[in-house]
Amino acid sequence: MDQKQKDLFEARAKVIKAMAHPTRLFIVDELARSERCVNELTQMIGADVSTVSKHLSILKGAGLIKDEKRGTQVFYYLKMPCILNFFGCVESVLKTTAKENLSLIESE
Repeated sequence: MDQKQKDLFEARAKVIKAMAHPTRLFIVDELARSERCVNELTQMIGADVSTVSKHLSILKGAGLIKDEKRGTQVFYYLKMPCILNFFGCVESVLKTTAKENLSLIESE
């Protein structure tokens, strides 16, 4: 693997790692519906502001979301809606795996 390939795979891993937490998956799903401020997300998630802010920072650092300050509030929105295609792919994997596992049990 040359350096360019290595850099590409590391960049891909950064995006995937940013998604690799249930709370961050929830945030992406919510931001796909509508922009949200930190306070809204904090209430929805049931965590403290610093925890939610950390999750938002990770998603922002990976280039998945953007923020916009309005007065004293900061609103977040999905920068790359195409990431939702990834959700569909993950759900296909889950369905296929479930079917395969079910067929193993039913064949006994």
